[in-house]
Amino acid sequence: MMQALIVEDERLSAERLKHMIAKVDPQMEIVGILDSVKSSKEWLRDNSPPDVLFLDIQLNDGTGFDLLNVAEVNVPVIFTTAYDNYAIKAFKFNSIDYLLKPIEESELEASIKKLKKSEPGGDLTSPEQDFGHLQKIITGDFKQRFLVKLGDQYQSVLIPEIAYFQYNDGMCYVVVKEGRKYPLDYTMDQLEGLLNPLEFYRVNRQLLVSLAAIKEIHSYFNSRLLLRLAPDCDAEVIVSRDRVSDFKRWMDL
Repeated sequence: MMQALIVEDERLSAERLKHMIAKVDPQMEIVGILDSVKSSKEWLRDNSPPDVLFLDIQLNDGTGFDLLNVAEVNVPVIFTTAYDNYAIKAFKFNSIDYLLKPIEESELEASIKKLKKSEPGGDLTSPEQDFGHLQKIITGDFKQRFLVKLGDQYQSVLIPEIAYFQYNDGMCYVVVKEGRKYPLDYTMDQLEGLLNPLEFYRVNRQLLVSLAAIKEIHSYFNSRLLLRLAPDCDAEVIVSRDRVSDFKRWMDL
């Protein structure tokens, strides 16, 4: 029998979730319903960890992230939130589950099925950086500008000015909408973590593109996609076959 802890500061929402869990999975035991970061921290300190934590993002004395930051939560977490669908769709890319209030029974059932299929230590037992990335999406706390150097001069490039980032010959470059290119002292993986995933997408190993820079999308052989960017890229922009489904979902947010 799996044990679940609910952290939710709206009593009616908590009771509704409890009854819905009992309906979807009668074998799951609700070991507690808590309404604050403080009480949840104390419960986790004094009790054995549950098998899953249903965690509201907005609590009466902080956020669910505050709890994750102060307590060692090494169990699967399913967030519950009233944030809009755009954010929820973006969260899905992180392979954690999020339930949008009012919670639908079908969504809850899908989350529990995913939980049961996961291996111990798998996706849902998410590393700290996944929670941090989610927190960035909610707060909008992403990179706002890059300091670039051209010759003896430094210049600040704002995010709205950027068309795409390109990796070429062992170096990362930022390409602005006017077509100028500047070298950056970042890796592509680092850049991916600094940028808002609603605005930028890693189409392949060499390119991280902004939504505004994508002017045309064409079908390409071997089930791939060919993009035309503005400004033009000096290489073909191909969305690899294993990224096509995610790319289409991103474009359709």
